[in-house]
Amino acid sequence: MPGATPAPVALDASDLATYSRHVTEPAVSHAQKPRILLGIALRVGAMAFLACLSALVKWTGSRGIPVFEIILFRNLFAFIPLGLYIWRTTGFEVLKTRRPLGHLTRSVVGLTGMVCGFSAVQHLPLTEATALQFTSPLFMTALSALLLREAVGRHRWAAVVVGFIGVLIMANPIPGHLNVPGVTLGILSALGAAGAMVAIRQIADTERGPTIVFYFTVGGVVLGLAGSAFHWVTPDPLTMAMLVLAGLVGGVGQLLLTEALRNAPVGVIAPFDYTQLVWAAGLGLVIWGELPHPLTLVGAVIVAGSGVYILHRELRRFRAVEN
Repeated sequence: MPGATPAPVALDASDLATYSRHVTEPAVSHAQKPRILLGIALRVGAMAFLACLSALVKWTGSRGIPVFEIILFRNLFAFIPLGLYIWRTTGFEVLKTRRPLGHLTRSVVGLTGMVCGFSAVQHLPLTEATALQFTSPLFMTALSALLLREAVGRHRWAAVVVGFIGVLIMANPIPGHLNVPGVTLGILSALGAAGAMVAIRQIADTERGPTIVFYFTVGGVVLGLAGSAFHWVTPDPLTMAMLVLAGLVGGVGQLLLTEALRNAPVGVIAPFDYTQLVWAAGLGLVIWGELPHPLTLVGAVIVAGSGVYILHRELRRFRAVEN
């Protein structure tokens, strides 16, 4: 069950488990087009669910629920759709693993990013927090060169530089208007997601997507319990319902990401990840009356363009290796 690839621009970091099986697919035949359209629709739906998750995190945080408690509910109730999916598709034998330390590394890095990401939406407008998440492919490129010793050509380095210029624009560095805590947390969240992608890349040769997602979710429950032991706020019934909903929404969003990749190549559907910005902008406007700052939109377009270009170069590189 995938979540994010080394090149696609989604928040989540598990698409990599199926990335290598899709980047080298041949041209799509006429008979495959309905499945391609279904894959695109599922990916757009996944982005809507992930935007709703961010809105629920922001809303429950505004009701005084600590971040670790939100993480606990987010992961605990995600087991419901995740368990049903595993039961109906792969079966629970998929949970056998040969790489427990690899899962531990992926979980530690990914959950660090989750903590920062959930904190960022408490400090920033929803659209800006979402846009900052899409810097993950930029960090992924840099980390691949530094940690995996992968060759990164000048085109991708140029895209990284341009992307970070977009980040500076999004951060709106006007004296007195820079939200330092929020921007810092947003960037650290993207860095954590990129680090998780690197960790997944190192275990995806033996571990399947559902396995990676399952043990990450287990790690999220453990982290949530540990953090909540020091600071627990008993939610009122409405807030409790929203916390449960956050877990269900997050789990279903993950499944939609998975099914999208089962129906369409990652190179086709990944650009649609940016529709999450549209959903986030709409939710921010309806719920909190937030209007995205023009500089946020300009910077987001630059970052999106850089991410799509990095994806394009990654696909070319993998196809060249395959041929």
